[in-house]
Amino acid sequence: MSTSRIVLLVTSPRLPAGLLTAAAWDAVRSAPVLTGAESPVTAAVRAAGADVTVVEAGATQALLDAVAAHGTVVWLAGPAGDEAIARELGLRLAREPGLAELELMYGSWDPPGARLLDAVEVMDRLASPGGDPWKRAQTHRSLAGFLLEECYEAYDAISADDTDALREELGDVLLQVLLHARLAENLPEGERWSVDDVAGGLVDKMVRRNPHVFAGDEAGTLEEIEASWERIKRAEKARESVLDGIALSQPALALAAKILDRAGRVGLAVPPPLAEGQVDPEARLGAGLLATVAAAREAGIDPEAALRRATLAYADAVRAAERAARP
Repeated sequence: MSTSRIVLLVTSPRLPAGLLTAAAWDAVRSAPVLTGAESPVTAAVRAAGADVTVVEAGATQALLDAVAAHGTVVWLAGPAGDEAIARELGLRLAREPGLAELELMYGSWDPPGARLLDAVEVMDRLASPGGDPWKRAQTHRSLAGFLLEECYEAYDAISADDTDALREELGDVLLQVLLHARLAENLPEGERWSVDDVAGGLVDKMVRRNPHVFAGDEAGTLEEIEASWERIKRAEKARESVLDGIALSQPALALAAKILDRAGRVGLAVPPPLAEGQVDPEARLGAGLLATVAAAREAGIDPEAALRRATLAYADAVRAAERAARP
C-alpha cells in the first residue's frame, strides 16, 4: 500500500485566518499546499512560509500529480468546504487505492453559535447600500408591529408543542433583532449602537444576575435564586415604583396579571376597584375583569392562558357550526 497522502484541510471561515491547529500548521509547512482560490487563509499560510499554489481547474489531477512528486500534498479547502472536489477525489482513489491515502483534517472548526456571525453578515449586506431597499427604508417604529407578530407566532408554536415551527419562528424573531441592531448603526453619532452592544449588554446582565453560576455563590432553592435575581435587578435600576419596567403595551389581560403580581411580591394590599362603584358601563366591565384576573392569580391560574384556551375552544365550536350549516 502506498504511503503517499493527500490531506484535505478544512477550516472555519468564521474564525481568524491564522487560527489553525498545531497539526494543521505542521501539514502546511511540511508539504506543498494546493487550493482553489485565494483567501485570507491562503494569505496567512503563505505568510508563514508555506508553498501555496492556486489551481483554477483540474484539482483532482493536480493533486495526484503533486502527491506522485512529493509523497504528501495538502488541499486547502475554501470557505464552503469544497465537497465536490472531495467527492471526485474520493471516487478516484476508491477505484485506484494505490495512488494515495486520503485524510480529512480540520484545521479549525466553528464554535457554538458561529452561524450567528453569518446571520449578522447577511443582515449587514441587506441593510447596506446596494442591499434590500425595503429593509434600508425601515425604522424602529415601522418594525415594531413585525416584532410583536413574530413573537406571537413563536408563542403559537410553543402552544402547539411544535418544536420545528418554534425553531423557524425564533429565526424570524432573531431577524427582527438583527435588523433593529443594524438600523441602529445609522443613528447619529453618540446615539448609535450595534448588535455587539446588544450581545455585550446581555452577557453582562446574565453574568451579573447569576452569581450562583459565575461568582461561586450557593445556588439554594429556585425561590432563593429568583429572590436573588430580583435583588440584583433592583440594585441595577433605580426605580421609584415596583411597577416601573412593566411593558404597558402588552395585552390588557396580561398587563393586569403582571401589575397584580408585582404588587403582591412586595406585599401591597391594594384591593382592585369594585364594579358596583363604577359610574359607567365600561368602567364597571373593566373593574369586573380586573377582579376576575385577581381571583385567577389567587387560584394560581394564568388568566391569559385560560382565556386563550376558552376562546380557541369557542373558535372550534364556530367552525363546527359552520360545517353543520353547509348544505
